[in-house]
Amino acid sequence: MKDTGKIFTVVVCGPTASGKTALAVRISEIFGGEIIGADSMQIYKEMDIATAKPTKEELRGIKHHLINFLEPHESFSVAEYVEAARIKIAETAERGNLPVIVGGTGLYISSLVDNICFPEIKADADFRFKMQELKKQEGAEFLLEKLRENDPETAAELHPNNIKRIIRALEVFHVTGKTMSRLKHESRLTPSPYEPLMLQIDLPRERLYERINKRVDLMLEAGLVEEARKYFDALPNAFSASATSIQAIGYKELLPYLKGEAELFDCVDELKKSTRNYAKRQLTWFKKEPRMHMLGTEYNDESAFFEEALRKAQSLIEESIQKNCKRT
Repeated sequence: MKDTGKIFTVVVCGPTASGKTALAVRISEIFGGEIIGADSMQIYKEMDIATAKPTKEELRGIKHHLINFLEPHESFSVAEYVEAARIKIAETAERGNLPVIVGGTGLYISSLVDNICFPEIKADADFRFKMQELKKQEGAEFLLEKLRENDPETAAELHPNNIKRIIRALEVFHVTGKTMSRLKHESRLTPSPYEPLMLQIDLPRERLYERINKRVDLMLEAGLVEEARKYFDALPNAFSASATSIQAIGYKELLPYLKGEAELFDCVDELKKSTRNYAKRQLTWFKKEPRMHMLGTEYNDESAFFEEALRKAQSLIEESIQKNCKRT
């Protein structure tokens, strides 16, 4: 589906456990869509339970791109994601299908739909090593504060746990003399090739937390502990590695239990807390998006809530398609 040179896309985003994938699948069934993933952890093979990858049954025959294609030890940058997603969106549109982008990684989504171009910046291995050593000595918060001094905009978007991107932002400034936020601003001077319709399920906060807690319980029943054990066995030096996958919530919280240093109950409690905090950060990110359409309604029961969210999404998509047709 194209308008005057731009590809019309539907973006279904929001916090973890909010029902994004289910909504995206229903939208794809109605409008003939294909799903392009925007989740920085579901890209990894074998990390199925922790990342809540959708099953074949949940996808209901809908094509799902950019999921389950990297080994856990491999790194994957935002620039690489944007390039891969552009290809999948173009291929989907060429087939006459609707690209439906779904995920909770805000940086992936905003970089893609706003056409942020990432210049080729050579890595400085020595600088990275120094920053890693500084992190060991002073802590992640110290490095984040160091970034805040030069690039407060980028620092405000990053959590102290996201040490890889903190160091990358510091490295970019060290190598180029320009902040990451300035480079992003310069990259936005090129118009986006997309006409995105941004949708977010506006689930009441207490219901979202209930879904998160329930999901963690279901993950444990599905074998999360054994999946985490296999992950750490395969990556014996995981926490000193550069692999992006070590940031996944679901493994590191269970590590004390796997080492025999804590009870499983306490680790699970920490996992639920970490997931709720992650959801808060996601909500903060998407709240800043002025184009977002919130799919909220009075909450009676879960089934009725999501059916109403789907009706609102369908109406917005039909309206957008009609506007695009009038412009062509």
